[in-house]
Amino acid sequence: MADKSYEIMQSDQIASDIDGYLRDQEQKSYLRFITCGSVDDGKSTLIGRLLYDSKLIFEDQLESLESDSKKVGTQGGDIDFALLVDGLAAEREQGITIDVAYRFFTTEKRKFIVADTPGHEQYTRNMATGASTADVAIILIDARKGILTQTRRHSFITSLLGVKHIVVAINKMDLANYSKETFDEIERDYRTFVEDMGFETVECIPVSALKGDNITEAGENMSWYTGPALLKYLENIDIESHEDEAPFRMSVQWVNRPNLDFRGFSGTIVSGEVKPGDEIVALPNAQTSTVKSIVTYDGELERAGQDQAVTITLVDEIDISRGDLISEKLRRPEITDQFQAHVIWMHDDPMLPGRPYLIKLANKTTSGEITDLKYKIDVNSFEHEAGKTLSLNEVGVCNFSLDDKVVYEAYKDLAALGSFIMIDKMTNATVAAGMIDFGLRRATNVHWQAVDVDKSTRSKQKRQKPLVLWFTGLSASGKSTIANLVEKKLLALGKHTYLLDGDNVRHGLNKDLGFVDADRVENIRRVGEVSKLMVDAGLIVLTAFISPFRSERRMVRDMLDDHEFMEVFVDTPLEICEQRDPKGLYKKARSGEIKNFTGFDSPYEEPEQADIHLETADISAEEAADLVIKAIEEKYL
Repeated sequence: MADKSYEIMQSDQIASDIDGYLRDQEQKSYLRFITCGSVDDGKSTLIGRLLYDSKLIFEDQLESLESDSKKVGTQGGDIDFALLVDGLAAEREQGITIDVAYRFFTTEKRKFIVADTPGHEQYTRNMATGASTADVAIILIDARKGILTQTRRHSFITSLLGVKHIVVAINKMDLANYSKETFDEIERDYRTFVEDMGFETVECIPVSALKGDNITEAGENMSWYTGPALLKYLENIDIESHEDEAPFRMSVQWVNRPNLDFRGFSGTIVSGEVKPGDEIVALPNAQTSTVKSIVTYDGELERAGQDQAVTITLVDEIDISRGDLISEKLRRPEITDQFQAHVIWMHDDPMLPGRPYLIKLANKTTSGEITDLKYKIDVNSFEHEAGKTLSLNEVGVCNFSLDDKVVYEAYKDLAALGSFIMIDKMTNATVAAGMIDFGLRRATNVHWQAVDVDKSTRSKQKRQKPLVLWFTGLSASGKSTIANLVEKKLLALGKHTYLLDGDNVRHGLNKDLGFVDADRVENIRRVGEVSKLMVDAGLIVLTAFISPFRSERRMVRDMLDDHEFMEVFVDTPLEICEQRDPKGLYKKARSGEIKNFTGFDSPYEEPEQADIHLETADISAEEAADLVIKAIEEKYL
């Protein structure tokens, strides 16, 4: 009756005082919560029941729900509350949730945004996405099954993502005969399991989402339970942080300059508050000034706080760009170009240390790489495991190195400045989410030492332009043979050269590396760094490596200045390479003696636009070398 009365009062207020109704809605606090747990624990049913019992469904939605329940429902023609949330056709057909579904609803006390996340292990990345903005996580547990692997996995990830409040909804109590003993046993086991996870509150509630027990009101079937119903608990839980104690932070999204007389910096305040007269510092350049005004569409403000979108003007003209951070002057965040972070890998292709990715932190995007996977975390046992890569849904602790410095805070202190995503440079796909643990301070103390004899001086001495000739192709394609001939011809022209061959390098510099994808990436990264040093010495460097991945060949190109890298694709058909097979590698690969062999069980990504394309099925090695010399003379020499 209480919810119905609120519905009537709400309708009356909308009809008689719409402005007052809107003001009341603006003043309500928001609660963002996520539902998670194992498959078929009843997450979607729970949310559907919340919406239904709260009288928050329109008449046409109710009619559609009743109709759909008869067609595709799982309750024998009765109302299937899960259909209110499972909006995708594929979900309805399978009876499962495969994406994150967001729903908004409001009650007399609070406004809610709920994320219903999938339970299947392969969709853990979707669950992590939903948890990243949640204030509260509702972990559903089937009373008949108790704590499962997904219960443990989702609890760990919510703790990793900084969710501080957990509600354990022990569901399907109707199928467990509403047993107090069953509830007590699961509650005891769960509290023991999460004891060291750092949650501020853990509340266990016995419910039946299907029957409605303890969802919005206490049911008659569990008189032994004296705690709050789920909705009542969500309406009253205190999630307020100590915003007034947090230092001011605002990431600049836009330099607002509509005319010559106005220059402001627009963004959303991520912590603390600011007012005119406050002293600030713009990072990473560390220029200081004083706040002149705080401007919004509705006029200037005397102060502004967390989550407010504002434009700040300053007393002084200082250099600030998009991606910079405006901070309280005396309590500043950290700046680094290397840090340790927890990473949740979200892509089918594995993470490869040494491969360059785009790192997006707040409004700042820069290039960077994982330099070291310190260990993987078994999300079921929490044990640390050795590994070289991360696969889909795996969690690891990694060291990062970035091309530019970023302003950050540890994720546990301020998620907005401690969280980042990793983006694949070739596909622009988001491949991972990360949470910064701490900066590696030693990194910022390492600087490139200036010298008097530079690359230009060395090049003039040798009377040549430095260059990397990067020969790539399958094993036995003829890379080394052609590169050797090209070097001899360059030497005859009086050029200073050096040839880096794949086999030779693995005898010394890269003798510790194997042939799995992660080692192949590191192999090329090291060769790229050596090539860069040799170019700095003014040499023409020839490299003969399979280098199977476009990303790593692009990485080496990006290490060098313009016109210092030529990609030479030695395009030899696989059948010809296999006929040559001077080392017998193809024969061993076909028999299974060699694993991770390029062209068989490890991919080779052909160049999309090589600087020189040698189709060696129709020409000799000598002719191919002549074509390379001709191209060099036309473009570089």
